Amino acid sequence: MSNTLNRRFFLAGATALAGSAVLAGSTVLASEVATAGPARAIGSSAPLQSQPSLVYGPTPGIAKLDANENPYGPSTGALKAISEAAARSAYYVGESVRRLKAMIAERHDLTPEHIGLSAGSSGVLTYLAVAASKTGKILGPDLFWDTTAQAAVRQGGELQRLPRTEDLHIDLDAMYAAIDDSISLIHITNPNNPTGLVLDASALIEFCIKASKKATVLIDEAYNELTEKPEFNSMVPLIKQGHDVVVARTFSKIYGMAGMRVGYMIASPERLELANRFGLGDYAMNQAGVAAAIASYNDETFLSYSKSRIVEAREMIVATARASGLRPLPSETNFVFIDLANRNAEAFREKMAGRSVLIRGIYRDYTQWSRVSMGLMQDVEKYVAALPAVLDELPV
Repeated sequence: MSNTLNRRFFLAGATALAGSAVLAGSTVLASEVATAGPARAIGSSAPLQSQPSLVYGPTPGIAKLDANENPYGPSTGALKAISEAAARSAYYVGESVRRLKAMIAERHDLTPEHIGLSAGSSGVLTYLAVAASKTGKILGPDLFWDTTAQAAVRQGGELQRLPRTEDLHIDLDAMYAAIDDSISLIHITNPNNPTGLVLDASALIEFCIKASKKATVLIDEAYNELTEKPEFNSMVPLIKQGHDVVVARTFSKIYGMAGMRVGYMIASPERLELANRFGLGDYAMNQAGVAAAIASYNDETFLSYSKSRIVEAREMIVATARASGLRPLPSETNFVFIDLANRNAEAFREKMAGRSVLIRGIYRDYTQWSRVSMGLMQDVEKYVAALPAVLDELPV
């Protein structure tokens, strides 16, 4: 059973309402948004200049499956915290940041000095990449989420990629063999994006321990909470053991807060200090986002619900892809990477867009691989319904 709960967003002089479903009296859904009328100037009864209505999120009628978002969030607890914090947005963050750091540190039996926050994990990932690129090259797989590493490249750094593998897995042995004195940072995304593949945890632990003796090892765990065994798959315990390992996490994925921009890095205080030389630190954070993160962090009911819906959608897409003669890679994320059997992924994307389904196109030179993210069930069903017809329209 579900009820309807009004969500309140307090903006400067305006209020926007958003619908949120509640499952079993807990925190669940943030997917449909209503907009408010024009704002009024303080001390005046006259409306400001009329503006077109804003749409917060996907355009109605469009299945948005092109970004790895969780449309079931933020949780209702987070929404309440957002409205309360927004009323105090005249002030910079302070105590709320300290509280969030303390919560994260406590879970991992570390100190708050081991936690660095940023506007999404992209911030801390970029800071570290730029810092590391000043003393050496960044080593990464052939295919991974390289946006933050590329930010360092644009500032004069160098990214060294491993050779492409046939099964698209990260070859840890080849990666270790590639580490020499020129490498300052090893970047691994686990589960990987866009492949969705998870590395064997035992093998990754072994790799991190020996590789971190030669260079800093960065593990981007943006999708860790979506894996079957999140704690087992995480490399955070290696940080407490003193290894030169850094882990990045985010509230953008399972927590459904991509638009609130809250991420964090777990590392030694020395590594965080180095990264923060190239960033703004806590100054980049916002009251509403931090408050939402605090309210969401231990909300196991919401996380469990979101994960179950994401997995349900993922299984639908995998089953349909296989039934259509395609090869989806096994995924433990909120997206699936699908081999289109020699069809062009960009042409496929355009055909799906013509049917109001948004997905990703070609990644680098992986021309026949297509990534689709999980969305609301009706959007996933729209993708599933369109897939066979679109495949028939494309040459193999």
